Amino acid sequence: MAALTGDVTLDPGKESSPFVQRETGGLARLELSVPGAHCAACMRAIEGALMRLPGVETARVNLSTHKVAVRWRGHSQTAEGIVEAIGRAGFEATPFDARATRAASDAEGRFLLRCLGLAGFAAGNVMLFSVAVWAGLGGEMGIGTRTVFHVISGLISVPVTLYAGLPFYRSAWRALKAGRANMDVPISLAVLLSLVLSIYQTAIGANYAYFDASVTLLFFLLIGRYLDHGLRNKARGAAQALLSLQSATARLAGAENDVSIIAARDIQPGDLLIVMPGERIPVDGIVETGRSDVDLSMVSGESVPAAVQPGARLDAGALNLGGRIELRAIATIDTSLIAELVRIVEAGEQSRSTYVRLADKAARLYVPVVHSLALAVFIGWWALAENGFAPAVHNAIATLIITCPCALGLAVPATQVVAVGRLLRRNILVKSGDALERLAEADIAVLDKTGTLTLGRPVLMDAAKIDPADIADGARLARASKHPLSVALIAAAGPGPVEPSAREVPGYGVEAQIDGETWRLGRASWTGAADMAHDDSLELWLRRGQRPAIRFSFSDAPRVDVAAFIAGLRQRGLGVHLVSGDRRDVVGAMAASLGIDQMRAEVLPSDKVAYLKELAAAGHKVLMVGDGLNDAPALTAAHVSIAPAAAADAAQASADFIFCGQTLAPLLEAIDVARASKKRVLEGFAFAAVYNLFAIPFAAAGLVTPLISAIAMSGSSLVVTLNALRLMKGPQS
Repeated sequence: MAALTGDVTLDPGKESSPFVQRETGGLARLELSVPGAHCAACMRAIEGALMRLPGVETARVNLSTHKVAVRWRGHSQTAEGIVEAIGRAGFEATPFDARATRAASDAEGRFLLRCLGLAGFAAGNVMLFSVAVWAGLGGEMGIGTRTVFHVISGLISVPVTLYAGLPFYRSAWRALKAGRANMDVPISLAVLLSLVLSIYQTAIGANYAYFDASVTLLFFLLIGRYLDHGLRNKARGAAQALLSLQSATARLAGAENDVSIIAARDIQPGDLLIVMPGERIPVDGIVETGRSDVDLSMVSGESVPAAVQPGARLDAGALNLGGRIELRAIATIDTSLIAELVRIVEAGEQSRSTYVRLADKAARLYVPVVHSLALAVFIGWWALAENGFAPAVHNAIATLIITCPCALGLAVPATQVVAVGRLLRRNILVKSGDALERLAEADIAVLDKTGTLTLGRPVLMDAAKIDPADIADGARLARASKHPLSVALIAAAGPGPVEPSAREVPGYGVEAQIDGETWRLGRASWTGAADMAHDDSLELWLRRGQRPAIRFSFSDAPRVDVAAFIAGLRQRGLGVHLVSGDRRDVVGAMAASLGIDQMRAEVLPSDKVAYLKELAAAGHKVLMVGDGLNDAPALTAAHVSIAPAAAADAAQASADFIFCGQTLAPLLEAIDVARASKKRVLEGFAFAAVYNLFAIPFAAAGLVTPLISAIAMSGSSLVVTLNALRLMKGPQS
């Protein structure tokens, strides 16, 4: 990285590297890409190396984006020193580029998939030859045929093991070069030693070789690595979905009504910006002139736009639906709401990335233990038995085969396949590899209101009690507007004409001249009905000349089974909390109707995350159900999360489950399936442990042949698979 090499120093108030950003308070910030970081050990190594540098105040590694963000004070550190420290930890650092990082991550995913496919192909084919050898050792198979089969197995296994294991070998080598060990070191040793021993057995013409064990172990390890990579990509996608709401350019108002187009990154606090209808607010600011309706769903989750006027604060990402407004910037693009949401999402993903699946924990212990045990069997027989080398090799191989972690490796994937298939038939998509485990642990459900417990679509209330002629007249004007309440009124009226003279007045409603009279459809104050208004945000008023105003009241229709859903959560032992950015009276009314005692309203996205962290600190495992852009950080921060299919892209990217349809009942089944799945997985692990507890002594004592070992190993895998298939009949306690 040429820009960050050589003599790099900090001048007073200025860092000579173009990649270093100066912050308030005398802080400098540098963001670097570290593609080699992929596990918790990597994260600890990098952060530890950086925090030991003088002046460094924070160092954070994000495994989903492979980004390292470092802050230091004053002139105590340089960009070069930071890069060198990362290099001493065994990692290469380059300036962070989101586009380049995304391309590199996609390439890594394709490489892992290629390695996984090769390992699976080799494992299946080598197993065929191994079974044939084991079955023919009773005398039917000659030494020549057996050697040919071993050689063929070796020709398949050696290149595949060397290539498909590269993700582990490279990581292990970098760690060893830096004088440390990570989880890939014992994995690499186990795979390579088993391969070398198989080659040796083939070279001396031994009866047994276990190329199958090498490629099978690698196959299951690659499954875990590929799933882990996919999880990080999903988390990265959530942050990117939020960043897509950020405007690339902005209209800057100058002297004498001059307007210039500038990059959004160049906006400074105090700049006067012009935001036209259909444009997003580029940075947080205060409205100085103009009125409009603004979609604030990203912040509040409320589907009904808010009317804004001079003095109103608007956050970045909000969508201007109505008229032209002038906005005084109070933040930069890096300190605006969207940037804060991205940081919250990344922080939440980072904490989740440290969650290690139970199968992975078991595998990291299992592989070295099994190989150490086989080595001990070999040494024991070689030292104690007469002409002990041959039986030592024989029994060590039998031990390795009979303890092949196939049953252990199948416990999670087999159960997941069955569980995911069952939920898919109920229109629930499982996105995360460990989502079922985490859902089974949930003890509190935190629910959003709009779009989650409700459909997120306003509907006209009591339409049957309103004169159809009044509805038709209101719809004549409503068809000139895209406002959600206008759309709801149109839906209630059905097809009909649009009034040609109708024009939308931003922030107020629709006005038309009909038969010499002024007709207005909009806010109560604008139509002269302010003294009769009930809930100005969920009602429209129609004024036709001097005739009395007609009120159209709307509500966000709840899902049909919301009450049964809440009751179902309680029956399963989950506490229920309602948290929404909507107004307190609206949220309170819904909480009261559903019997929910724990309720919070008018909360910002950061408030939701803080509330979840508060619950987590109290020892709870939180299930978050939400749909809006404002819910994305909370969905990421929760222990497990669910979003509807109609949710915003960022919410879907952040969630672990996606459900389709208008009802919530499938979510209850998802909880049941998750709990049953966890039980099946634990049963699989228990069976694998008991199986090995009895099988290993027999193999070590020389009482088991490789053929019997192979049958026992296959039988143990079959038992685990059949146990997982029990989920097809429905969740069981």
